[in-house]
Amino acid sequence: MPKKPRPSPATDNSLAAHQPGSGQMALKVDKGNAGELHQHIAADDERDGRAHLTDNFGHRIADNQNSLRAGTRGPTLLEDFVLREKIFHFDHERIPERIVHARGSGAHGVFECTHAIPELTKADIFQEVGKTCPVFVRFSTVAGGAGSVDTPRDVRGFAVKLYTEAGNWDLVGNNIPVFFIQDAMKFPDLVHSVKMEADRGYPQAASAHDTFWDFISLMPESFHMIMWAMSDRAIPRSFRTIEGFGVHTFRFVNAKGQSKFVKFHWKPVLGLQSTTWDEAVKIAGADPDYLRRDLYEAIDAGDFPQWDLGIQVFDEAFSAKQPYDVLDATKLIPEEDVPVEIVGRMTLNRNPDNFFAETEQVAYLPSNIVPGIDFSNDPLLQGRLFSYLDTQKSRLGTTNFHQIPINAPKCPFHNFQRDGMMQTLVPKGRANYEPNSLAEAGEDAGPRACPETGFTTFPANGERNDPTEKLRVRAALFADHFSQARLFYRSQTGNEQAHIASALVFELSKVTLDHVRARVVGQLRNIDEDLAKRVANGLAIDLPARIKPAKTPIDMAPSDALSIQKDARPDVRGRKVAILFAEGSDASAIDKLKKQIEKAGGSAFLVAPKVGGIPVSTGLLKADGQLAGSPSVLFDAVASVLTAAAAEKLTREGTAVQWFMDAYGHCKTIAHDEASQVLLDKAGVEPDEGIVALADFIKVGTQRHWDREPKVRDLA
Repeated sequence: MPKKPRPSPATDNSLAAHQPGSGQMALKVDKGNAGELHQHIAADDERDGRAHLTDNFGHRIADNQNSLRAGTRGPTLLEDFVLREKIFHFDHERIPERIVHARGSGAHGVFECTHAIPELTKADIFQEVGKTCPVFVRFSTVAGGAGSVDTPRDVRGFAVKLYTEAGNWDLVGNNIPVFFIQDAMKFPDLVHSVKMEADRGYPQAASAHDTFWDFISLMPESFHMIMWAMSDRAIPRSFRTIEGFGVHTFRFVNAKGQSKFVKFHWKPVLGLQSTTWDEAVKIAGADPDYLRRDLYEAIDAGDFPQWDLGIQVFDEAFSAKQPYDVLDATKLIPEEDVPVEIVGRMTLNRNPDNFFAETEQVAYLPSNIVPGIDFSNDPLLQGRLFSYLDTQKSRLGTTNFHQIPINAPKCPFHNFQRDGMMQTLVPKGRANYEPNSLAEAGEDAGPRACPETGFTTFPANGERNDPTEKLRVRAALFADHFSQARLFYRSQTGNEQAHIASALVFELSKVTLDHVRARVVGQLRNIDEDLAKRVANGLAIDLPARIKPAKTPIDMAPSDALSIQKDARPDVRGRKVAILFAEGSDASAIDKLKKQIEKAGGSAFLVAPKVGGIPVSTGLLKADGQLAGSPSVLFDAVASVLTAAAAEKLTREGTAVQWFMDAYGHCKTIAHDEASQVLLDKAGVEPDEGIVALADFIKVGTQRHWDREPKVRDLA
């Protein structure tokens, strides 16, 4: 009897045989050239092939940790189909919001060159002092969806689109100068781990859960970033008071074709400022749009946020001497080693006219650079150059996304690209190719390339690299995962170190897998023994064994530039101060304090038990916000102008008592008159240098009084 023919795979769309493997296979674990973890299975582990990692077309994958590059430190190769498919699929997982950085806030502005650097770069914008160009900036959280809150513990995106005369330059970075991973191959894994857990769809916009910390505990390269993410940098007070970083090492190329490496920094003119974790949690409930509102209202009021653009410039000789690799995105260059030179200032001076058309549709591409700026071989950057362009097609639906006004360059653009979905241009003539000879017949022959003024890639690729090799490896110097994590932690004040330890305790308390918690603390012992002990004690677990690092960390000199508190500014400029008043309050005292705050560059916000006209000493005074709806967590400092009767009445109002308890607990300046003392006593406010008379408020300012913190909470 003849055998029944096997059905064609094309007729079977059940895909039952193509589900992922069970995950129960025996694993061989080893370390790569830079200490990255590889989990392998044996070649003879068949089980219907379900145990083998493959691409979407069934090709088995040999290395899921490293992208293919030309030499150990060379550029990533386009032929790496494993990387391209992995990133391609990841980029198109969700529509229509961004996979990451979905919740964003944007603003228009202008960039001005304040220090010309033609000796370093031929980039048009840096050729002369006073040269300007428009900008559009988008700030964002990373992990949460578009509808999440503004204040989770998270990295903040800091993306700047500069519309220069030579084309758009997109400097797409974060408020933290380093990143979690060294190779773009791992980006989908990182984001999958930090996003909502796949089986339950929560938590939203939070890293305090099993899958994130399981991934991190197995990725020593992430621990430098973890120190930053667990610090107060991840819970900023305002977009106006965060730094921005290009993260990667880029190149400057001058008119002579000479090149140096460069790192980009945005320094806020108002200085750095953060919240406490307790404030961030309470703000999320009081105002989920806190940072977005703050940015919008500041610009609307004419208090235009500003940042200075700084550069760190260095050459290959400097790079070769460092104990880290400048192409490693998990590392920074201490400002003490290469000082930041200020070359420009950015001012945000106009809110978007339409949130969707501008803030939501803006498309940033790290591949958008101009002549005079070029890429390095950073393997994370190399992957981003593909990923961002690819994802815009999924998110915006067309290759013509560059024609959306917010994305379109301000300078002319001409090419032979035609048609496509949602084409809005109407090219004339028949020249849609070149070379052509249509000009000989009197027709428009279209544009042509210009070797002299067009973008040319810096040609050298031999810096400590053999470009003749094609390898899936990382440079050996990438293996030092803990020296800079140690540098960051030991550069903080004791109070900031306590915040980091407490953040780790909070996050890991949400992890239900005991072995993951132990593994994280075992990794922390490579950063600082005291930190690991504090975290273990906070979790009530035994101190686990230290996990042996791929490369023994070294001690680097502390850097004050890495600390928020060491660079704190006590002034009122750009800060928001709440003034509490009630029936019978002294209007002249309120008016005097309000004028002092505004003269110092701050803004005053009047808070009262009711928002309508309240009878005060000279008539009716309207409040800007009602007491219950304007908790003190929304402000940088608070003041109280009350009568004795009003203060006594408010002692029976839980919201009023909590208002002062929070301000005191968050180490803020509290200014008050004598009559308010009964209310402060009820709230447990004890005298210190931050509890001042109304007349002394401007002198003390809006600084945090961190010496108070041990009195109000236990930190790890």
